[in-house]
Amino acid sequence: MDIQYLLFLQDFRNSINNAWTPFMEFISTFAVDYMVLIPIFFYWFVDKKKGLYALVSYYFCMFLTPVVKLTGCVYRPWIRDPRIVPAGDSIRTATGYSFPSGHVGTAAPLAGGMAVNMWKNRKTRWLSVVFVVLILLVAFSRNYLGVHTPQDVCVALILAVFNLVAASVLFDYLAKHPEKEDLFLLGGFVLCWLAILYISVKSYPIDLNAEGKPIVDPVKMMNDGYGDLGKVMGFIIGRYVEKNWIRFKPAKKDAKALILCLVGLLPVVFFKTYVRPVITDIFGSHWGKLIFSVAHVFYYIALFPLLLKLVGGKQQEARSDFAK
Repeated sequence: MDIQYLLFLQDFRNSINNAWTPFMEFISTFAVDYMVLIPIFFYWFVDKKKGLYALVSYYFCMFLTPVVKLTGCVYRPWIRDPRIVPAGDSIRTATGYSFPSGHVGTAAPLAGGMAVNMWKNRKTRWLSVVFVVLILLVAFSRNYLGVHTPQDVCVALILAVFNLVAASVLFDYLAKHPEKEDLFLLGGFVLCWLAILYISVKSYPIDLNAEGKPIVDPVKMMNDGYGDLGKVMGFIIGRYVEKNWIRFKPAKKDAKALILCLVGLLPVVFFKTYVRPVITDIFGSHWGKLIFSVAHVFYYIALFPLLLKLVGGKQQEARSDFAK
């Protein structure tokens, strides 16, 4: 049934001469490359706690998604059925195993977290609808492009909802017990290393093609897992440093602060495009991705907030970022 659905979408793509393909590719690219900029900007400039909520939901997904992917080891649709031909350049960005969708696992908690934030204010509820529509578009785009089955995107959506609820429960708990946050951060750090150990030593399926070569190289499949877990570790380290020593408050709402925050977003994109390849060349695909991810996330969770605090001058330090 899932393959038939993808073939139906493929026939539709061909019937309209791939007219929608560029848009669907843009939506998918936006989800993994630019969606994170929205809660980062919120974290820096608008509301620290609300930005953290979307980011924490996202990093929960970044922990679970690679563990589930590298446990299930589900092959991509075109490997399961050669009739599937991914549209455009989407096959290049469809790295790793298929189940669940990493693109949806990125977009859903980030946009979902922002949708929850926007829903709390009647004046911004229309933005919640926009974010939800964006999530659904990303999910559909992965099917439309032929790189994921419906179950891939549905399970990613379920994981995202679960993590949004889990983040909300965690925030409520930390509002009452802020002294427990360091314990959660330590536990998360230990779990990340256990997950890295698990995906490194577990067995992977080795199916050979007609030439006797593996259809899928498990070593390459692990790359995204190291990168995703590195993001979680970067958040944990950055959050610990920021909450204990930096304690910034969102920038003052003036033109200077706005420009500073917008400029501060540029390295988030620049580093991923130009610095990550250098790091992976030096340290290898696995550890290079992990090291880059740690540094990349640390930049926007702790390093740039330090700059905001220095530029903004002395700030009154809040007792807890999670206080009601």
